[in-house]
Amino acid sequence: MLAAPRVRRGPPGRADGTELSRPLPPALAGALAAVLLVAGCRGGEHRAAAPPSPRPSPSASGTPAEGTSLAAYYTQRLSWHTCGDGFSCTTLRVPLDYAHPRADQLRIAVIKRPASSKRRIGSLVINPGGPGASGVAYARFADEVVSTAVRDRFDVVGFDPRGVGGSSPIRCVPGRDLDAFLAAPPAPRTAADVRVAVHAAKRLAAGCGKRAGTLLRHVGTLDAARDIDVLRAALGDAKLTYLGKSYGTYLGAKYAELFPRRIRAAVLDGALDPALSFRQLNAGQGVGFETDLQDFLRYCGSTGVCGSSAKSSTARLDTLLAGLRNGPLPAPDAPGARRLHLGEAIFGIAAGLYSTQTWPQLGTAIRAAERGDGSTLLRFSDELADRDADGHYSNQLEANTAINCLDHPSARDVSAYARAAAVASRLAPHFGPPLAWGSLTCAFWPVPPTDSPHPVRAPGAPPILVVGNVHDPATPYAWAQSLSRQLPGALLTYEADGHTAYRKGSSCIDDAVDTYLLTLRLPAPGTRCH
Repeated sequence: MLAAPRVRRGPPGRADGTELSRPLPPALAGALAAVLLVAGCRGGEHRAAAPPSPRPSPSASGTPAEGTSLAAYYTQRLSWHTCGDGFSCTTLRVPLDYAHPRADQLRIAVIKRPASSKRRIGSLVINPGGPGASGVAYARFADEVVSTAVRDRFDVVGFDPRGVGGSSPIRCVPGRDLDAFLAAPPAPRTAADVRVAVHAAKRLAAGCGKRAGTLLRHVGTLDAARDIDVLRAALGDAKLTYLGKSYGTYLGAKYAELFPRRIRAAVLDGALDPALSFRQLNAGQGVGFETDLQDFLRYCGSTGVCGSSAKSSTARLDTLLAGLRNGPLPAPDAPGARRLHLGEAIFGIAAGLYSTQTWPQLGTAIRAAERGDGSTLLRFSDELADRDADGHYSNQLEANTAINCLDHPSARDVSAYARAAAVASRLAPHFGPPLAWGSLTCAFWPVPPTDSPHPVRAPGAPPILVVGNVHDPATPYAWAQSLSRQLPGALLTYEADGHTAYRKGSSCIDDAVDTYLLTLRLPAPGTRCH
């Protein structure tokens, strides 16, 4: 779907060089099918191949009984070593296949910043989103991610989910193929465009099938949630304390469904709705980005950054995108004589909408593109796709695609994407069609999905705090409302633009989240922050 806070390497962004809680936006094109929120359509969807595998039989302590096949994983001792700046690192052993735990194993990369107070409560496991974002890299910015009060009382623990970063990363194709994937027509209008988009999607799917092997069947969110429970036990925590953002809320919800009685506290910020199909997620995200785009264009017009009014800013953007349909723009500041294609432009605009702090730079990037220089807008796209100046990608796009295709059944008929795009264009003309084509790669995925959409049920779970941003472009507020109805607990509302809410400048949000994590006391029902 779309979320994956990352460390910036230099593209436009915050002065401190970081971009926190920035999800990887939905696949904004057939070429952008790597994002979680890209959706397939009804009718053409194929069903999940298998239900979730059985839960491990726990003892009263939440650890499988001695002698069971999972006991060795739950009772393992982690060997920590220092890894700079006050952090310690280790690897966690987990089974490749929880249905056959005595077979192959994976090693999960884990990082910890110890609590600074002697009044330590336990571990706070964090996930930034994606799917495909590195939780190890995210935890390195613990000072930004969580408050001082929380860092005092908790070890802040990050991990790379299976298939991601330092945890048996999924690799599919070389960087030049990912460049082509991102540059493919984002919303094909002609038969020729469809052929290009289908070729790019098939090439990525085939590459993943060839290079990832057996691992490709075991990188879904259900397996990642089981890994979290093994991590919880190995950390010595009887119950899990968790902070998940964007896709991390989906991971947290799946954990709650599998292990409802093993939760101490969970904050799900920027929520996904597990009850929605890929098609519905895609449609909702398209409207979310479209709504935030209109807010940005009003800002753009009022400040004169890229227009004299909202109307003129919209007209100028439409003219720019129409020109890109006819051919790419030069990007003279990008190494390697690269050019800005339409798909990358839309991806870059989406990247700039994740935070109001990047709106001035996004306006400047659009204005430069109007003058014929696509360099800055291409940098926005590269930052979101995690591509460096030398053309090297992290495995974020490939892992994102692999996880999404396992988590969500997708249409197999290419014509279903065209029909969905036509419907989406009515409510979200800029983002709806690209998102409707976004999961095209999953139409050709070499392994079947392992889950299907349904409301989560977590009988016996403690109160969980869901946080929703009214103008969140990537995870619409309605999703937070729905998830809060599926889980026990409360909904905390942030009335602002941008993606996610905690640690985004609202003391009201931060105080409520901190109080819950530290004391388990929920905010009053209906609490709204500005």
